[in-house]
Amino acid sequence: MAGGDGGEAKAEEPQPHPPKDQLPNVSYCITSHPPWPEAILLGFQHFLVMLGTIVIIPTALVPQMGGRNEEKAKVVSTLLFVTGINTLLQTLFGTRLPAIIGASYTFVPTTISIILAGRFTDYSDPIDRFERIMRAIQGSLIVASTLQIILGFSGLWRIVARFLSPLSAVPLVALAGFGLYELGFPSVAKCVEIGLPELIVLVFVSQYMPRVIHSRKNLFDRFAVIFCVVIVWIYAHLLTVGGAYNNAPLKTQVSCRTDRSGLIDAAPWISVPYPFQWGPPSFDAGEAFAMMMASFVALVESSGAFIAVSRSASATPLPPSVLSRGIGWQGVGILMSGVFGTANGCSVSVENAGVLALTRIGSRRVIQISAGFMIFFSILGKFGAVFASIPAPIVTALYCVFFAYVGAVGVSFLQFCNLNSFRTKFILGFSVFMGLSMAHYFTEYIAINGYGPVHTGARWFNDMVNVPFSSEPFVAGCLAYFLDNTLHKDSASRKDRGAHWWDKFRYFKSDSRSEEFYSLPFNLNKYFPSI
Repeated sequence: MAGGDGGEAKAEEPQPHPPKDQLPNVSYCITSHPPWPEAILLGFQHFLVMLGTIVIIPTALVPQMGGRNEEKAKVVSTLLFVTGINTLLQTLFGTRLPAIIGASYTFVPTTISIILAGRFTDYSDPIDRFERIMRAIQGSLIVASTLQIILGFSGLWRIVARFLSPLSAVPLVALAGFGLYELGFPSVAKCVEIGLPELIVLVFVSQYMPRVIHSRKNLFDRFAVIFCVVIVWIYAHLLTVGGAYNNAPLKTQVSCRTDRSGLIDAAPWISVPYPFQWGPPSFDAGEAFAMMMASFVALVESSGAFIAVSRSASATPLPPSVLSRGIGWQGVGILMSGVFGTANGCSVSVENAGVLALTRIGSRRVIQISAGFMIFFSILGKFGAVFASIPAPIVTALYCVFFAYVGAVGVSFLQFCNLNSFRTKFILGFSVFMGLSMAHYFTEYIAINGYGPVHTGARWFNDMVNVPFSSEPFVAGCLAYFLDNTLHKDSASRKDRGAHWWDKFRYFKSDSRSEEFYSLPFNLNKYFPSI
C-alpha cells in the first residue's frame, strides 16, 4: 500500500489485448460477401445445421399428438418453410443481422402441456386428435405472438434494452450457449459410436487441419460442417447396412440407424405449405396466457442470441431501437408459425450463431441463401427428407462446438468490465450460479415427478411459472439485469459495468457503423425512425 501514490503517478500500462467494439479476424462481416460459389456452399452448411432442431422437435411432439410419419414429414416441411420465410423477413426488415429465426425449444414444455390437456383424450381417431391439438397450438401461438409484436414495434423493448450493459449481457449471452449443455454430449452419448467420431472429426478438421495443411482458401475451417457430416453420415450408413444394429434395442436403432426417421417414405414429392392447412385454429384463454409467457422467455433468450450474432459477425453492439425492431419481426415469425401450423414457436437459432463464429463469416447474404435452401427443400419434400434423415447424434455433436462458441462470445464481453470490482464479481457470479442452479432444480423436478414445483389445479398457471424458471439464460439474464441496475449505482460502477463502452450505440445515428450494418433497405428508415 505504501507504493500506491507512486503507482498512481505512473502512466497506465497499455493492455496487451485492448477491448474492441468489433470482433477482429472475421473474414466477411455483415455487409461484405464471399464469392457466389462459396456463399452458396456456406448457405447450404447453415441449412444442414438448422435441420437438427427442425427435425428433433416434430419427432418428439407429433407422435404424442397422434400423428404418423406422414404428419411428421408435413410438420417438418412446414417448419422448414416458415423458418426460411422468417429468416428472410429478419435479414431484410428486422435487425438485418445474419440470424436464422427457427424452431425453439422454449415453446416445447407449453406445447406438451396442451397435448396432455384432458379435452383431447375423448378422440379415438389419432389423426382427428392430432388435428384438434394442432389447431389448439395454432390458436395459442397466434395470441402469444402479439406480445413480441407489441413490445417490439411499439419501442417498449428499446427502453428496456437501453439499460443493458456489457456486465448484464455476459450471463444472458453466455448461458444462451452454455445453458443448452443437455442438448450436447448427453444426446451424443445416445449413439456414441457415431456421435463421438463426429465431434472428434469436427474439432480436428476445423481447428487442426488449417494448421497442418497451409492453404490460403481456408477450406477446412469454413466448410468443416459439410466435410464432417458427409464423412460420418457415410460411416453411419455403412454401419446400418452392415447389420451393426440389427439386434440392438429399439432406442439404439432409432438414434443410430440412417433408415429409421420415416421421413423419406412419408414425405410427398412436392408439397407447398399454406395457412391453416390443419383447419381453423381454436383458442383457450389459459393456454394462450401460458404460451404468451413462453413467448416472453423466448424474447429474452433471443435478445442474448441477437447480441451473440452481432458480435460473431463483427458488427458493432446492437442499438436498442434495432433490437426492438428485430423482436417485433420475431413476433411476426411466431404469428406465421401459428398461421401455418408448425406446432412450435420461433426464436433466434443459437446453433447457427455458433456457425458464424466457427466459419468467421458473418455475411448477411449467406444466411439469405440458406433461407432459400429451406424454402426450396420444404417444397420438394423427398429431397429435403433425405437431408432431414441425418441421425440426431451427428447433429448434436455439432452442437457441442456451436453452443460452446456462443457461450464464449458471452464471456468475451467481460473485456469491457472491471473484474477487480467486487460489485462486478457478485453480479456475475451470483447471476450465473443461480441461472444454472435454479433451472437445474426445475428441470430435474419435472423429469422426476412429471410436473413442476408449482403444481396447482390450473395447468396454464403452472406453465407460466415453471417454464421461465427452467430457462438458464432467462433466470441469469433477468437477475443480472436487475442487480446491475439497482445495486449501488454511481459514477465508478458505471465504468465497472462497462456501460460507457456502449453509450455511443444507444441511439441509431450516434455511430456511422450502426447505419452501415443495420439500416433498412429501400430507404425505409425515414418512415420508421422510432423502430
